[in-house]
Amino acid sequence: MSDDHQHATHPELIKRLKRADGHLRHVIEMIEASRPCADIAVQLQAVEKAVTAAKRTLIHDHIDHCLGHGGEDDLAEIRALAKLL
Repeated sequence: MSDDHQHATHPELIKRLKRADGHLRHVIEMIEASRPCADIAVQLQAVEKAVTAAKRTLIHDHIDHCLGHGGEDDLAEIRALAKLL
């Protein structure tokens, strides 16, 4: 990762994603242990929310700090990123 793509939010994003990774590993263990599906679904929802929040933060940060030089390329990239939100 180059310095131009390191933003202030990245260390927090890394922490969030590592936490989500731990939760996902726990979900796998729950499935292997034949835990109730409702309990597994709740944990999967927590993982999904964590990853979605991290993605949204990353995209907003990218728009704020990496775009804005103007031109059609920025507009096309913003349109593409909006589809991911």
